[in-house]
Amino acid sequence: MLGTLRNHRSYRQYSQRVVETEVLQTIVEAAQAAPSWINGQHVTVISVRDEERKRKLSEFSGNQRHVAEAPVFLVFCMDFYRAKLAGEIENISFDAENDVDVLLTGATDVGIALEAAIVAAESLGLGIIPIGGVRRNTRGVIDLLNLPKYVFPVVGLCVGYPEAQVSKQPRLPLRAVWHEESYNPDLAGYLQEINESNRQTLKAQGLEEKDWTARVAAFFAANPEYGDAKRTLREQGFTCSNLDPDPK
Repeated sequence: MLGTLRNHRSYRQYSQRVVETEVLQTIVEAAQAAPSWINGQHVTVISVRDEERKRKLSEFSGNQRHVAEAPVFLVFCMDFYRAKLAGEIENISFDAENDVDVLLTGATDVGIALEAAIVAAESLGLGIIPIGGVRRNTRGVIDLLNLPKYVFPVVGLCVGYPEAQVSKQPRLPLRAVWHEESYNPDLAGYLQEINESNRQTLKAQGLEEKDWTARVAAFFAANPEYGDAKRTLREQGFTCSNLDPDPK
């Protein structure tokens, strides 16, 4: 298991081999077995095999071809629709929609379930790549997948048998992400280290050498506001009315 975790790679090209239903079920079972806040299980996974539906999801995700070409595309949603139904069964109002913490809860639970699914898939010999691009056009995803109120798409996952092996991507030095007792903001030296690792990795692949910092900085400069969630979160019922727009 540790070997699987440490050997992660992201695959964008897949063979034509079908992902067997029992294999897909095992992956989703692993995601469902992951821990969640109050055991509320605030995650729903929607599997998509239909070619036309995958094509549309690819467009919604910024025209990422591998979304359409992967044998299976999974959409991980934070799901408080069931919590709302639980309240109706118990005759208790559902007021969590007004709390910004519900977004943190939902996103956290999705992230935990996503990693469980990734480890399961990789341990079974499949390749994956997470797709945050589903948040570029969440309105399109919501309508296409018929997501009810209180359900929101957070991340996608391409799943398939790899066409060919790919290189591991470099990681930050451990001390950049593991801080003991308190946060250490003196990180510039560590970022220079990953810049060098990134350049060496690209050079070995015959690609243009670029710094990791340049790629990350350019992405956030080009995407100061990513997607349409500011509007669609509210449309899906997440008002977060307790978030003070001008905290004192």
